[in-house]
Amino acid sequence: MNILVVDDEKEIADLIEICLKNANYNVYKYYSSKDVLKNLEKLNIDLAILDVMMPNMDGFSLCSKIRELYNFPIIFVTAKVENMDKVNGLTIGADDYITKPFQPLELMARVKAQLRRYKNYNQSDNKDSNIINFRNILINNNTHEFYFNDKKIELTPIEFEILWYLCLNKGNVVKTEDLFMHVWKDKYYESDNNTIMVHIRHLREKMNDTGKKFKYIITIWGVGYKIEK
Repeated sequence: MNILVVDDEKEIADLIEICLKNANYNVYKYYSSKDVLKNLEKLNIDLAILDVMMPNMDGFSLCSKIRELYNFPIIFVTAKVENMDKVNGLTIGADDYITKPFQPLELMARVKAQLRRYKNYNQSDNKDSNIINFRNILINNNTHEFYFNDKKIELTPIEFEILWYLCLNKGNVVKTEDLFMHVWKDKYYESDNNTIMVHIRHLREKMNDTGKKFKYIITIWGVGYKIEK
């Protein structure tokens, strides 16, 4: 299990790291929110522990950024004890809230509880192998329905087949020729790459993923496409 720890107080971050490593968790530790955002997509995080009061970008803002892409549990660890702070944290997507100073045993109990809940939720969501649910994507191969950020998105049959195949292979690169042969059931020629590119562009537009750096369907130049886990 990979745990993300973000706290600008080095002593606190180090203490949390020790507690987690003693329980055999893999820890990614950062002292600033901006450093996290540069590397988050590479880390495959299972749970995050965030401080609230940090310079440049506070924990609330970081939580909001994380929730745009990921649904793993988030626990705030902070000296702020006002009820409105707790409400705000939970409203923007945190799952739990623990105040400093904290007992390591209490922190670990909360971490284990959140991971257990998250694991059970994902297992129940994915009992049907024809339903894939991750990163705000829910795609159902039985009903040919696609939901993105809890909103139903209409796809053409070709768009659906492309997205389903990429999701089925999430985390791995799908070669362009394999994607074409799977979706179109035909031999792939170099000129067919333009056909795929057009459909990928339409999918990105429907997922509002049209910035300079794509968040969902990633182009691996000269090879194919992939969706990160």
